[in-house]
Amino acid sequence: MKYNWQQKDWPVFTFDLQEIDDTLFTFAEETGRTGGMLNAMSEDLQMETVINTMVAEAIKTSEIEGEYLNREDVVSSIRNNLGLNKKPDTIRDKKARGVGQLMVDVRESFPEPLTQEKLFLWHEMLMADDRYIQIGKWRTHQEPMQVISGAMSKEKIHFEAPPSAQVPAEMTRFISWFNNTAPGGINEIKKAPVRAAIAHLYFESIHPFEDGNGRIGRAIAEKALSQTLGRPVLLSLSRTIEKDKKSYYGALERAQQDNQITKWIKYFVDTTLAAQKQAGELIEFILRKAKFFDRFKNELNERQLKVIKRMMDAGPEGFKGGMNANKYISLTKVSKATATRDLQHLSDTGAVLVQGGGRSTRYILSMDI
Repeated sequence: MKYNWQQKDWPVFTFDLQEIDDTLFTFAEETGRTGGMLNAMSEDLQMETVINTMVAEAIKTSEIEGEYLNREDVVSSIRNNLGLNKKPDTIRDKKARGVGQLMVDVRESFPEPLTQEKLFLWHEMLMADDRYIQIGKWRTHQEPMQVISGAMSKEKIHFEAPPSAQVPAEMTRFISWFNNTAPGGINEIKKAPVRAAIAHLYFESIHPFEDGNGRIGRAIAEKALSQTLGRPVLLSLSRTIEKDKKSYYGALERAQQDNQITKWIKYFVDTTLAAQKQAGELIEFILRKAKFFDRFKNELNERQLKVIKRMMDAGPEGFKGGMNANKYISLTKVSKATATRDLQHLSDTGAVLVQGGGRSTRYILSMDI
């Protein structure tokens, strides 16, 4: 089997957008609606929304690759790089520090043309503490760059990228394509999700780094979306992708077998639309959260506020399994009697709703207020 880069028409991608015209229109509507909601928020709530979105992207883009980051360190890294902390927080997790830097740089530099130097910088941010790979440069190893799954001796090769010797030329051509398809470019692609879909597939098919290609490829997709929309995009592609990684890898594998990529673009546009809808849900959640604290902040003690904030960190999807007495004790280090009184008070004030009974009693935030 020949991969896409081995075929005569590489890298001339062909596709038909007729099937997804309605999806592209809906995406434009959702983007406008989300932007309007964001603009109507206070500056503090706008910043909270932006930070929440970047944190979700940072954590989920790493989880797709099997890395699980400390959330508090990711938040601190993003806030440090946005200049929001008067005294920068100390960050223990070096990977969290690097991906936080990446998220902020992708957002703040979105109008700039893509360059080799920028890609090397992103790679250095992500891989700064990895001593076993070449950092901030294209791969040079002689062995094939393969995407493999399965146990040793039973591996399945899903894709093999171009040899390392071809990478510099391939990446020069890719960077030129990216900049030429940007707004005002000689080959401008006006549909943001379509340009992002091609950019991600094109980059992943070259696989220019020893490691980190998936994370940087998703950052490139975000840059493409932001450039074409003309503002930093407010969504997390990785959060949507991570919910169904199997479909993502399957769609990518199929797309790397042919340069007719209509099915890939449909998958990616659908994913981008889902991510944009999730961003709208996040804004609505943050607005409800603000109303919640306005109502209850003077009725709750420090322990209760700590637990409520921890529950809200889970976002619109909610705190897994709700809150119960044992979790409350673990978070606040109080006795069972105190935990029971605190939870009963939360229920009496209407801050939480009680579900179940006995040992199965759990408490869910009452956000529809």
